[in-house]
Amino acid sequence: MSAILKRCLWLFPLSCFFLSYQTLYPSPVGDGTHQKTVEENLMNSGSGLAGTPPLGWNSWDGYGTTINEEQLKANADWFAKNLKPHGWQYVVLDMEWFVKNPTPEGNSKNSVYAMDPSGRYIPAENRFPSSAGGKGLKPIGDYIHSLGLKFGIHILRGVPKDAVQDNLPVAGSSFRAAEAANKEDTCPWNPDNFGTNPGTPASRAYYDSIASLYASWGVDLIKVDCISSNPYKSEDLRMIAEALAKTGRKIVLSLSPGPAPFDKTDEMRKYAQMWRISNDIWDLWHSDDPYPQGLGDQFQNVLKWAGVGQAGHWPDADMLPIGYLGPAPGWGQPRQCRLTHDEQRTLISLWAVFPSPLMIGGDLTKADAWTVSLLTNPEVLAVDQHSKGNHAVVHAEDLAVFVAEPENEDGYYVAIFNRSNSAQKIRYSWEQLGLPQKTYMLRDLWERNNLGENTAISIDLRSHASMLFSLKPSRVSAH
Repeated sequence: MSAILKRCLWLFPLSCFFLSYQTLYPSPVGDGTHQKTVEENLMNSGSGLAGTPPLGWNSWDGYGTTINEEQLKANADWFAKNLKPHGWQYVVLDMEWFVKNPTPEGNSKNSVYAMDPSGRYIPAENRFPSSAGGKGLKPIGDYIHSLGLKFGIHILRGVPKDAVQDNLPVAGSSFRAAEAANKEDTCPWNPDNFGTNPGTPASRAYYDSIASLYASWGVDLIKVDCISSNPYKSEDLRMIAEALAKTGRKIVLSLSPGPAPFDKTDEMRKYAQMWRISNDIWDLWHSDDPYPQGLGDQFQNVLKWAGVGQAGHWPDADMLPIGYLGPAPGWGQPRQCRLTHDEQRTLISLWAVFPSPLMIGGDLTKADAWTVSLLTNPEVLAVDQHSKGNHAVVHAEDLAVFVAEPENEDGYYVAIFNRSNSAQKIRYSWEQLGLPQKTYMLRDLWERNNLGENTAISIDLRSHASMLFSLKPSRVSAH
């Protein structure tokens, strides 16, 4: 045997050792090659996603955790017929679609879970019969895609407790669920999962396994809960974003609940497309409790985050609790939205001028003409989808005024909100609002009426009411 051959045979086991070690324990983030690959994956996965604030429907406000396949498809059908022509895209299945015995509010300690042999939640067949035979949510994803829509789901960070207790294998790896989990870390308000061991190969492998499964189902948006507040989980955010990037599928990452920490804005922009700025908003004006919050409580959060949104990355003011909140809402009893019509327009106007993603809640199949009018006004939607420079010029306890600009034309948008419990007479010159010209052509966007040339805004607003205007330079001002 030659000396060269002997040396090669001696080195072979050693090279195998190093190869195995590198597979189990990849190079740290500080390694230039690994870091470059991670960054490229993230950039490629996020490129082109959520160029404007996403528009969609979420099942939580109408169905809590109880929705079934028939109800989901019925809402998707209505959505495709009535909202898709106006630019709406996403149909999102909210939390605990894997629970066989759901309750409207969810988070039950008595839940019975559907799970695959690799410790990953799968849809409960008694609620989603098309998932039988290991098909998962792919048949539903295919159905929603056939309507020309995009499909979203809700998950919770971490590893299922049942998977950890049975120490199930993690798909695509040599790890077990118990290695990926931290039993000392649980979501404060939901008992389904343990937290992860942040940054460990086992935790990364578990997130990789569920991301691969969801991508195979055709998921286009994932709302991850218990990650952006109470507490904020930086490492889980990074691992989930990297796992989604590895799938090669374009998937919007939405973070919940709020309020997300303002000082983490850059990190959330790096890894996610949406993040919540508040706790849940329901159909009331004010709440003294942390959960839920009301429409009037959201002004302080919008004032804080206004102007932070940019293409691909949007602060999220939460779902729109309008229309019929039933048959099993995530909070309270089945009901028609309790906000007045004035307050409902204020809700949409505030979200639009912010701008925020718009995710309608409620049972769409029972939407009345008023609710449809709120969701399909093209001039109001244009403020949400195509405005820039959004900021408050007046912010007081009883009044707020926001100004923004259209993306691709001259002029301004002005939104005025009466936050008080009584009517107000409101008058501002353009100069007081920081606008350069003396005269503008004024248009009421909700009523879609031209109001002629004006040198100021002078309006009477009922309690909690608002008005949303477009301003175009007038011929008088141009000379």
